[in-house]
Amino acid sequence: MKPLSTIIVKPSLPKAIENLEWLAYNLRWCWDPDTIEVFRRIDRERWEQVYHNPVRLLGEVSQERLEQLAEDPGFMAHLKRATASLKTFLENETWFARTHKHEVTDMRVAYFSAEFGLSESLPIYSGGLGILAGDHIKSANTLGLPFVGMGLLYQNGYFSQYLNNDGWQQEDYRGNDFYTMPVQRVQDDQGNDLTVTVSYPDGEARVRIWLVNVGRISLFLLDTNLEENPPRIREITSQLYGGDDEMRLRQEILLGIGGLRALDALKQRPTVCHMNEGHSAFLAIERIRQSMIEDGYSFEQATESTAAGNVFTTHTPVPAGHDVFPPALIEKYFKSYAQELGLSLPALMALGQADPTHTSSGFNMTVLAMRFASYRNGVSKLHGKVSREMWKGLWPNVPEDEIPITSITNGVHISSHISHQMRSLQDNYLGPRRLEEPQDQTIWQLINDIPPEELWRVHERRRERLVAFARTRLRQQLQRESASPVEIARADEVLNPGALTIGFARRFATYKRATLLFHDIERLTNILNNEERPVQVIFAGKAHPRDHAGKELIQEIYRLTQQEHLHRRLVFIENYDMCVARYLVQGVDIWLNTPLRPLEASGTSGMKALANGALNLSVLDGWWDEAYQLDVGWAIGHGEEYEDQAYQNEVEASDLYNILEKEAVPLFYDRGADDLPRGWVARMKHAMSALCPQFNTHRMVQEYAERFYLSAHARQQTLSANKANRAMVLAQWKQRVIKVWPQLHIQSVEAQDLTTSRIGDTFSATLKLTPGDLSETDLQVELYHGHIGANGEIEAGITTPMTFSKTEDDGTQVYVIDIPLKINGQWGYTTRVLPHHEDLICAYDMGLIIWA
Repeated sequence: MKPLSTIIVKPSLPKAIENLEWLAYNLRWCWDPDTIEVFRRIDRERWEQVYHNPVRLLGEVSQERLEQLAEDPGFMAHLKRATASLKTFLENETWFARTHKHEVTDMRVAYFSAEFGLSESLPIYSGGLGILAGDHIKSANTLGLPFVGMGLLYQNGYFSQYLNNDGWQQEDYRGNDFYTMPVQRVQDDQGNDLTVTVSYPDGEARVRIWLVNVGRISLFLLDTNLEENPPRIREITSQLYGGDDEMRLRQEILLGIGGLRALDALKQRPTVCHMNEGHSAFLAIERIRQSMIEDGYSFEQATESTAAGNVFTTHTPVPAGHDVFPPALIEKYFKSYAQELGLSLPALMALGQADPTHTSSGFNMTVLAMRFASYRNGVSKLHGKVSREMWKGLWPNVPEDEIPITSITNGVHISSHISHQMRSLQDNYLGPRRLEEPQDQTIWQLINDIPPEELWRVHERRRERLVAFARTRLRQQLQRESASPVEIARADEVLNPGALTIGFARRFATYKRATLLFHDIERLTNILNNEERPVQVIFAGKAHPRDHAGKELIQEIYRLTQQEHLHRRLVFIENYDMCVARYLVQGVDIWLNTPLRPLEASGTSGMKALANGALNLSVLDGWWDEAYQLDVGWAIGHGEEYEDQAYQNEVEASDLYNILEKEAVPLFYDRGADDLPRGWVARMKHAMSALCPQFNTHRMVQEYAERFYLSAHARQQTLSANKANRAMVLAQWKQRVIKVWPQLHIQSVEAQDLTTSRIGDTFSATLKLTPGDLSETDLQVELYHGHIGANGEIEAGITTPMTFSKTEDDGTQVYVIDIPLKINGQWGYTTRVLPHHEDLICAYDMGLIIWA
């Protein structure tokens, strides 16, 4: 029965404790243990029942209890301290203010992502992409960047997972009650909900805007589930990654196009837009459309002035991770939009096609983002290399190592993922500055001052907490399945609080090889059931609802956990989320990762475990490929890539067992009279001191700011100034160069005969060029040179500009170069010509290059 009207009811907080609401609605609490303890003190049991949601907690606790708290001097002192801490945090000078505020006063970065993982109390995330987005915002907040986030507020979020009696994954979509979550409706000056509109073929969507406060940062979330919208439009923000291709397209239109319109309505138009994956790539063409309508620019001029401020991060080398829409869907949704851009439908389709000559190919969101971004990156050094290989077709004739996709390796927001006990211990010995400046190597060296007894005691307590948590979850699972009292009681027998504990938790995609550990079940059983040196493994993770193969992996593991000889050593915890992840990364001894190299783009869960003192045991893929060194963990293999996957599984499973049997297990159980594994603790310390300064989001966000954001902002401002005059000049120059480029050709390249030379000898060359209607200022002529590899080609070539010498009477341009030879062995060279303009950020983007 529908109500006549609705009323939003909020808790009646006594005036003395009204700051509780302010604390609850700013998610800085989720990485501040002292503020968390304020909420826990209100009602410890209920805090767990509401799944660590302070807004819901305040709404459910009795009025009597609230009155008691207002009269409790201990609680009031604690609340006052937490309130003062948040105020001080918001007022403190930040890194960005200290180092860059004098450079820019009008930069605003908008970070677009389909999911954000900030806290389990805000379930609008599915996995690593969302957690990374949440950590990115948290560090941007601490660093003080002029920054906003933009995403979608899903009515049902991602699914809750449970397993049936046969171990088959079931999905349960539980509705989110936004009015008991730490989100607030954005309202205008008259107190009305602030909304924007987005047009779809079946009608206009009215979109509500919600706000999440993350310290100093505003995260805005869009919601179409409004009464005035028809059912099909209300469903757009129903599920994260739910529905078919058309629903996904509708969501991505909302995120990219609706997100920009929402920022306009909020009077927060960005100068820099960061697309976290291709889901939001439609923002690139919406920026162009806005510029054309508001400023009267041509499509080309608007493209130059807006694309200058776009940044794109790709997160996966797996083709299925990139959205591709059929042409019929694009035509259905963008026919009129193309007209607004002044483009034919085929011309608009070509913006998202890797090869526009194949007109029937799909519209690829990653291609769209790549084409309209000035800065592009993968999320680890290896992933950057893989991405250059994967997308090199967008830049034909460009050497692979020069493809304009770089890398910024992911990190984690350490404060959000370390245990309270570990944080307290590090505070005592490293000082709190490591949380504000975790990228400072000198701070982390102080971890060597922690007595090994203290570090091990904290680590053991967290393992004990993990075992207790796992047993509780198992009991709950058995009770739901109506298991017998005897079976439920067995849950208290699983796992050993003192045994070497391995954690494996991630999305159950087949390339992550969750079952590699079971390749030789007999050998594994002997490792696990060694009475003197027992080992146990805890699994968690979800498969996508449509990933049948991923569900089969979960079922295989579940069935193994039911075997009599394994059930005490092997556990699968249902419904992997931020809460489950926290217990795992804070409590395991070893974090296991076994992807098929090079399909793991980054792998931030291992970084979270690292920050808590766990040691990583992983294939050399993603972040571990650049992080691994002796005495910080273990590497499976040496970075090989195989054609035969069955053979690869055989080799790498054997290597995994060897590491456990010969290195990890003996090191863990090598104890002195004090029962302290000093060798293991030494490796924990070395891993944290060597790797934590690098693999954190403070370092990562600083890189984005200094390598991308500041440059993108400056370039966008330059091209947009004076009615985008420079953008117009650049667009006209590009059109002219593209038209006359076919006239250009290299006549000859002459160099002295240096068949054999010595290091330090001078190599001289002269290039003659027929330029057509291009002047020397339009061109960049380069010598491309380097060591010759076994395939007879130049490896990792170096480019050195050739100097314009003269124009001969017949118009021939002459370029010269003299360089010292520096490479021992076989050296080779060639020459090339590229377009050149002072406002051109990447010459390769024009697709014009001539090689000798």
